[in-house]
Amino acid sequence: MGEVGVASRGKRGLIIAIDGPAGVGKSTVARLLALRLGYLYLDTGALYRAVAWKVHNAGLSPDDHLAIAALLPKTTLQMACGPEQSHVLLNGRDITGELRTPAVSALASMVSAIPAVREWLLPVQRQIGAEGCVVAEGRDIGTRVFPEADVKFFLEADAEVRATRRHRELVAAGHSVQFDQTKRDLTGRDDRDRSRAVAPLIPASDAERLDTSSMPVEEVVSHMMAVVAARL
Repeated sequence: MGEVGVASRGKRGLIIAIDGPAGVGKSTVARLLALRLGYLYLDTGALYRAVAWKVHNAGLSPDDHLAIAALLPKTTLQMACGPEQSHVLLNGRDITGELRTPAVSALASMVSAIPAVREWLLPVQRQIGAEGCVVAEGRDIGTRVFPEADVKFFLEADAEVRATRRHRELVAAGHSVQFDQTKRDLTGRDDRDRSRAVAPLIPASDAERLDTSSMPVEEVVSHMMAVVAARL
C-alpha cells in the first residue's frame, strides 16, 4: 500500500494559503511568515516534486498516466514539516536536496496535472492543515486544498523578473543552465499549470493579490503579517 505520513501537532490556529506561479517568491515569504508566526511551513510543491523524482528515476514518460498511477501504491512518502523547511522522505530516503533540479521541476508540472496524483496527495495536505497553525504554499492551496483557509494570498510578478529569480536560484544551487532556457521552462510550466483540467493555477476569489515584481521580501512579509494580525 502507498502511504503519505505527517507528524502531528497539538495546537490549533489559522490556515494561511499562499499561491502563485514559479519565481514570485512564494517559498521565501512563506518560510519567513511561518517563522514569525511560529507556524509550520508546508511546501506542497515538494510533494509533487517527490512524485516527479520517482517518475524520473523509474524512467517513465510523463504521458504514461497509467504507469505513474501504478507507482503510487508502491510509494511511501513522508513529510516532516518545520518552521523553515519541509523534508521529504520517499520510501525512507530523504530526497529534499534532489527536488529542485531543472529536470524534476519540469516534470513536476506535468505530473501534477495527472488526476490520480493530485487525488493521492490531497489527503496529506489537508491533514496538516486541519490542525491549523500552518502557512501552506503552492498552486491550488486557496482554491482546492484549503478553500476555507482563513487568509489567502496570490502572488504575481513580471515574467522576466520571475525568470531572473529562478535562474539565480538554480545557479546558486550549482546547476548549469542558460537564462533563456530557464525562462522557457518557467513559461512552459505556467502554461501547463494554468491550463490543466484539474485544479488549475488561478487566484481564489477571496485571495489578496500581490505583485512582487518590485517589492522587497521584507515588505511582502510585513504586509502579510498585518493582514494576518487582523484575523487573529
